[in-house]
Amino acid sequence: MREETVRADITVVGGGLAGVSAAIAAARLGRTVSLVNNRPVLGGNSSSEVRVWVCGATAHGTNRYARETGIMGELFVENQYRNPDGNPYIWDTVVLEAVRAEPNIRLFLNTDVHEVEADGDEHDRTIRSVTGWMMGSERRIRFESDLFLDCTGDGLVGFLAGAKYRIGREAKHEYDEEWAPEVADDITLGSTLLFYTKDAGQPVKYVPPSFTKNIEQTSIPMRRVIRSGDSGCHYWWIEWGGELDTVHDNERIRDELWSVIYGIWDYIKNSGKFDAANMTLEWVGSIPGKREYRRFVGDYVLNQNDILAQREFDDGVAIGGWSIDLHPPQGMYAAESGSKHLYADGVYHVPFRSLYSVNVRNMLMAGRDISASHVAFGTTRVMATCAVIGEAAGTAAALCAAKGVAPRQLYAEHLGELRQTLLRQDASIVGLRNADGRDLALGARATASSSLAALGVERAGGERHRLARDAALLFPVEPRLDGIELLIDADAATTVNVELWDTGRKENYVPHTLRAKASASVRPGEKQWVRFGLTWEPGEPQNAFVVVKANAAVQLHHAAEPLSGVLIFFKGEEPQVPVNLEEKKPDQPIVLWRMNRKARQPFCFRADPSTSAYAPDKAVNGYHRPYGGPQQWMSAPMRDGAEEWLQLEWDRPSKLAELHLTFNDDVNEDLINLHHHRTPFEIVPELVRNYRVEARVGGEWRTLLRETGNRKRKRVHRLAEPVEADRLKVVVEETNGSRYAEIVEVRAYGPDGAGA
Repeated sequence: MREETVRADITVVGGGLAGVSAAIAAARLGRTVSLVNNRPVLGGNSSSEVRVWVCGATAHGTNRYARETGIMGELFVENQYRNPDGNPYIWDTVVLEAVRAEPNIRLFLNTDVHEVEADGDEHDRTIRSVTGWMMGSERRIRFESDLFLDCTGDGLVGFLAGAKYRIGREAKHEYDEEWAPEVADDITLGSTLLFYTKDAGQPVKYVPPSFTKNIEQTSIPMRRVIRSGDSGCHYWWIEWGGELDTVHDNERIRDELWSVIYGIWDYIKNSGKFDAANMTLEWVGSIPGKREYRRFVGDYVLNQNDILAQREFDDGVAIGGWSIDLHPPQGMYAAESGSKHLYADGVYHVPFRSLYSVNVRNMLMAGRDISASHVAFGTTRVMATCAVIGEAAGTAAALCAAKGVAPRQLYAEHLGELRQTLLRQDASIVGLRNADGRDLALGARATASSSLAALGVERAGGERHRLARDAALLFPVEPRLDGIELLIDADAATTVNVELWDTGRKENYVPHTLRAKASASVRPGEKQWVRFGLTWEPGEPQNAFVVVKANAAVQLHHAAEPLSGVLIFFKGEEPQVPVNLEEKKPDQPIVLWRMNRKARQPFCFRADPSTSAYAPDKAVNGYHRPYGGPQQWMSAPMRDGAEEWLQLEWDRPSKLAELHLTFNDDVNEDLINLHHHRTPFEIVPELVRNYRVEARVGGEWRTLLRETGNRKRKRVHRLAEPVEADRLKVVVEETNGSRYAEIVEVRAYGPDGAGA
C-alpha cells in the first residue's frame, strides 16, 4: 500500500456535475484543486454508468430563456456539437475533457473518501483533511486544503466532519410549506435504475432470470406507462426506496429495481401485448441513481415559498427552474401519479448562504446536499441546477482561498465581488447587471454598422396554425408599441380579437397584467396582413405578451426563421404527459402556455414603430442574458458576403489587454446531453462563426485577432501585447446559419484587470 499526501488550495469531493463545475470554476480563477471522485468516470448520475438526462432550469422547454450559461452551458453546447445523438460514452468524454483542460486541477478517479479529520466543537468545526482509497491502485491518499467542497450527493464528507444536516421531510409548520407533511418524517425520494433497448433486426428470445418479478401481479401495468419502444429516462418512474434508507439499504434497493426492470422486459417480450419480437436489451444499469439523502444546514434554508415567489436574494448566485417535483414514497408501486409538479412563473434564485455549512467553517456544498428543505430540494436536485450551484460554490471557494477568509466572512464582506465574478465568468445569474469598475467597455460609446429596427418576421415558412385555442406572441417593446399586424388566413368573414399583457417580472414569460385590447374585421382570404391597434408605452423596456384569441375560422402563418427576442406560445388544455406519470396543476401559467417545440417558428407579424431593443449599446449595458428584452446587439439582416460590426469608442485611448466576447447561443433552446430529443442543428445558428477584432491605434486600424469556426458562446482573448486604442471593433464575418449578427456582451480590460 502506498501512502500519499496531496496539498491543494481547494479539495472537491464528488465528480458529478456539481463537483466538476466547482473544480473548473475554482481552477479558472487561479486556485489549485484536487477533484476526487469514487467512480471511474465523471458526471455522476449523468454518466454512462447511470444515464440520467441532465435537466435544469429549462424544464425541458417549459421555461423560456432559461438554459444555463457558464460551465454547464459550455458542456451543453460542446456536447451538442460532438454528440447530437446523445451517446452516453461520448458525454463522458465531453465532461472529462473539460476537467483535463484545466491545468490547475488534479483529478483522482476511483478514489473513495471515507475518512475526515476535523476539529472544534459542534458549533464551530474545521476540516483539516480527507482521506481516500484509490481502488485498483492500492493508494491511500490524504488530501489537505484550506477549503473543502462536499459535492458527494449523499453528503458523506460533511457528515464525517460533524456538519449539521437533515434527512427526510420537514413538518409543514417549520417553513409554512403547503406541500410539506403535517408531521416531519424520514421519507425521501427513492432511487432509480434505467435500461436501454434496441432493435436487433431479427427475432430475439428472452428468458428472464430467476429473480425477475412478475409485474402483472403488481399495480405497475395499470399505474404506469409501458411501451416497447421506450428506454432510458422514459422509465424514470422505476423508483423505489423512499421509505428505506437510500444509502444503507442501497443494495436492497438495487436488487428490487433489477427485479422490476427484468420483469418489465419480460412483460414486453413475452406477454404478447407488444410488437417486440426483434427488440433486445442493450444495457441495464447496476448503480442506483439516488435522488435524495442528507441535506446540510446552511445560514439559509431555501424553501418552497422562496421558489414560488421567485424571491430575489441579495446573495443570489445561481438560478433554477425545474418544477418542485416530488414523488410518492412507494415509488413504482404507488397508487398515485409517479410525480407531482409545482412551478414558479419563471426561474428562481439560489442564495449563497445555502451553499456553506452553518457549523463547519471551511466547508461549502453543491449539488443535491445544499441547504434546502425537502420540498425546495424537489427542484434544486436536478443536475444542471446542481452544476450552476457548483460553479457558484467553486467560485466562492476560490475567492475565499485568495483572501484567506471563510465562506461566511466572504458573504459578509465580499458578496458584491463574488456575484460580479460569477457574472464576469458568464455564470447563470439573471437580472444582475455588470458593475465591474475595471471593465472599460462600460465607459465606451457603442455604434454599429446596422441594427435591427423593424421588429417583425414577414417571410412565411409554409406551415399554418389554426386558432382552435388561444395562441400568443412575445416580443420586446422599446420604447413603445403603436400597433401590430398579423399574417392571417380566414375561411369566412370574422372578427379577430387580441390582448396585450405584460409579463410581471422581467425574467418571466407568461401573461401577468392585461394592458390593452384590440379587434379587427377580417374578410375571407389567404395571407392577409391585418392590423390591430394595440398601443402600450411601458415606461421602461419590457416584453409584450400578445394573445390572439381562439377563432376556428382563422389560421396564422408560421415564419420561415426565428428572431431573437420573439417567442411563440400555444394555450393548452390536455396534459402533455399521461396523468398516471405526472400530475401538474393545469392553472400554472408556464404549464398552460406552451411552446410545443415551435420556438424557432414564430407567427408572422410586424410591429410599429421601430424598436431600439437591439441597439448597439445593449452589448455594453451590463446584462448578459435576456431580461425584460433580448439584451443584445443585433444587426439588420446580413447581405450575402457582407460583414457587420460593433464598435466601442472612448474619448481618450485606453490600454487594452483582455477582451471578453459573448455571442448569442439562444438560451431559449432546450439542449440535452442524452437522447431526450434531437435538435436540427449541431451548432446553434445564431452563434458567430468567423470574426475578427480590430483596434484603432494611433489613428490607424490594426487587426488584433481573427477567429474562424467558432461554436462557443463566451470567448476570452488575452492579447500578446497590450494596445492603446481609442476604438475597438468586433467584425462579424459569418454566423453559423443566422441572417443576423448578434453579440450579447463585450468587455474590455486593461493589464491591471486582465485575468482577474
